Amino acid sequence: MTKLKVGVAGAGVFGNYHAQKAAASPHADLMGIFDVDLERAVKLADAFGTTGYSDYAAFLKVCDAVVIAVPATWHEQLARQAIEAHCHVLVEKPLALSGLAARDLADEAAARGRILQVGHQERFVAKAMGVLAIPETPLLVESVRSGPPAPGGRAGDVSVIWDLMIHDLDLAAMMLGREFTGVEATGRRVHSPHIDEAVAEFGYANGSKAKLRASRAAEIRERTMRVVYPSGEIDIDFLTRKLKNTTPYEVRVDIAADLPDPLGAADEGFYAACLGRAASPVPAHGTVAAVMMAEAAEAAVLAGVD
Repeated sequence: MTKLKVGVAGAGVFGNYHAQKAAASPHADLMGIFDVDLERAVKLADAFGTTGYSDYAAFLKVCDAVVIAVPATWHEQLARQAIEAHCHVLVEKPLALSGLAARDLADEAAARGRILQVGHQERFVAKAMGVLAIPETPLLVESVRSGPPAPGGRAGDVSVIWDLMIHDLDLAAMMLGREFTGVEATGRRVHSPHIDEAVAEFGYANGSKAKLRASRAAEIRERTMRVVYPSGEIDIDFLTRKLKNTTPYEVRVDIAADLPDPLGAADEGFYAACLGRAASPVPAHGTVAAVMMAEAAEAAVLAGVD
């Protein structure tokens, strides 16, 4: 059986997760770990019996496909270099930090016949719950995703919009469509040079709205979603697994048996797409809308912040 030669760029927490998936997969061979810090790359690579690299070009030469799990400010550059080296790419969210760059990367990958997938694992959760199968367009999508600061300042290179809200922006784009008519947003810095708390409201031509709140400076964790449809509404607390559903459609919160490992499902879907066995579950062109929403929300927040 043909195996995919996979490399992981980034020797941090998520790089470790992705390396575990590749090392354990019957469809992949883990070829190496790249990090700008060679010591970190070698340390993680040693744990999996592979090679550590600090030379990205040399790393790309041994790979058919790469998983990019580095700080978001480097996603675009490393993804572009990998595509130009004729590698398939799975890049953690966000794909890029501008809609123009995201679309350009997606176009370039398609032109070269390469798979470009984005790490929006929340899609797998929403799909397993049945939320994405509801045939009605929502009137309102409300999401809250907040918690205390991440240990060690993880994802501190970008605002909370690109760090946390991006998950819900992607889900809102899937449910409401890609073309929003306007956005109002506010936010503030708390413990980093970037926006740590933000609230954004998007409007759509049909009158629908998406109201999203994200914080990485809260005292307690909150993760909720409320979706109002013409036929009723669903209200989900992801932490307590409480569900209220007045729609005629089935929605489940207990999905562990069907989806025990969303990250593993995403990675296996990527391997299958690269090997020509299936379509990518999260193709890049379908994630550009979330990047455009994040870009617009960020601009609106910064316009009102000193």
